[in-house]
Amino acid sequence: MQYRCMATTLAGFLQQLTVSYLSHRYWFYVTGCVPGDKDPEAVDAKLIAKYGIAISRWARARRKQAGLANLQYIRFRRFFVLMATHGRHPFFQEEGDRVHDARKRPITFWGYSVSYRKGHPHVRIAQEDYRMLKDRMLGRALRPDIHEIWSAFRSLPYEPYAPVRRQLLNILRAVNRRRRLAGLGTVPFTCIRMRRQICRPFAESSLGRTVPTHSGPRRDTPLDIDA
Repeated sequence: MQYRCMATTLAGFLQQLTVSYLSHRYWFYVTGCVPGDKDPEAVDAKLIAKYGIAISRWARARRKQAGLANLQYIRFRRFFVLMATHGRHPFFQEEGDRVHDARKRPITFWGYSVSYRKGHPHVRIAQEDYRMLKDRMLGRALRPDIHEIWSAFRSLPYEPYAPVRRQLLNILRAVNRRRRLAGLGTVPFTCIRMRRQICRPFAESSLGRTVPTHSGPRRDTPLDIDA
């Protein structure tokens, strides 16, 4: 078995973080960015070995039964997240105040804000990014070419998780209110993508991107989604 940790796309990183980890109660996290002078794959190997993350699912189950925490690690480009479940683990002492709870403080990256609410992962556009996006789209609202505005909405890079869809629909309603007041036609709701991309999060190649999984007793585990 191999421990896969390097997401090949942002959509895959987001999917693995929410569906596979947050959904499985990996609520405690530390984020970081690999410095420019460091080899990301060497950092991956160091952290995975340090916290004993590369273990089998059976070893994780035994640790859970013993009241020990499990850990997961994932990276996209140079941004990484270490995630832990409830339980005893040196991770909590080593990382100290850097450890946050996704139920209280969202994980923020690339314009997303990811948290765990009411029994599900919750993915939305980060507040500051949302305000800037709304201002930008309202600035285009009175352009006469509806197709231009439709295309601008359609090409937005955000994966349409349910909260993201609601945010984009709110922006579209604001754009259409402005257009109606100016006597212009409204932009159809088909400009908002309603289905998110389902993808393979990790690279098929294992060159420096995976770490062997051990079956012996080590330290480690995963996360849910509002989709």
